[in-house]
Amino acid sequence: MTPTRLRQRVDARFERWVRRRSPVSLPIRFDRHRIYVLPTAFGAFFAVLLLTMGVGALNYNNNPALLLCLMLAGAGVASLLQAQLQLSGLEVHAIGAEPVPAGMPLQLRVHVRAAPGRARRGLRVECAGAAAVLSLQDGAGEAVLALPTTRRGWMDPGRIRVSTTRLLGLARAWGYVWADAPLLVYPAPEAAGPPLPQGVGDSPQSRLHPAGDDVHHLRDWRRGDSRRAVAWKASARRDALLVREFEQPLGAAIVLDWRALAALRNEERIRRLARWVDEAERESRRYSLWLPGQPMIGPGAGAVHRHTCLRALALLPGNDDGPR
Repeated sequence: MTPTRLRQRVDARFERWVRRRSPVSLPIRFDRHRIYVLPTAFGAFFAVLLLTMGVGALNYNNNPALLLCLMLAGAGVASLLQAQLQLSGLEVHAIGAEPVPAGMPLQLRVHVRAAPGRARRGLRVECAGAAAVLSLQDGAGEAVLALPTTRRGWMDPGRIRVSTTRLLGLARAWGYVWADAPLLVYPAPEAAGPPLPQGVGDSPQSRLHPAGDDVHHLRDWRRGDSRRAVAWKASARRDALLVREFEQPLGAAIVLDWRALAALRNEERIRRLARWVDEAERESRRYSLWLPGQPMIGPGAGAVHRHTCLRALALLPGNDDGPR
């Protein structure tokens, strides 16, 4: 077994031993009760080397060699203390991430603050197999980790480990954060499928579009507007350049109905509805979402409405025997 593999297995066993029984609320501050310090592989080799030097110096009564051995031992002890001080007073202030579809990496942002008056170098943040270097400026910093996602719903990032081997690399100091801050993962949209359902109702929609068919209104000219869109007659009457704004009809509001997909399994319904939500947003359509056991969402459009719909889809029961 390689030294790296051995260290990973030892770290995994140690993490399970020190893991708290439940997550805690942020912010979390590293103090002497949360920081662990152990020699690195190089530190263990350095200790064996010093022991050998000390035994040889005493055996041959070599005072200069013994003095050198003691000086190096003092430097090693100072390295242990400095590694611990790199983390002491560090505070994980917040963590967060923008939701992404399942299967895409989630960009976890870890916000850290530090007590003033001490330089922090060589800090490393690890979580769920991802790692990033943490740099602090003016007592604050942020590390971004790409966490893998496999399923929709709430995701517990698990333990976040902050570590350092500064200054000499003889010791590794680390601490754990297990924050009570679950992250949301959207359902993965269906790769391909039928187009959006037809809109219902008597109030058709329209949107402003430079290649539309009907003139919506006139507005003042802005830099970058095409000369073809200038209303020359109206501009002459107003003694100012006016530009035509066109509109393109989009049809009536869409209802994305869970009941209309009864032939599909629940997860397939969720993925199709997620794809339809994204398509409706790309086409600037107003849409509603009907899900079992919940009030109708919408009609609406925009980033907030999209998040509300995808969040509701992500938190539906995760089995195929759920509500029909």
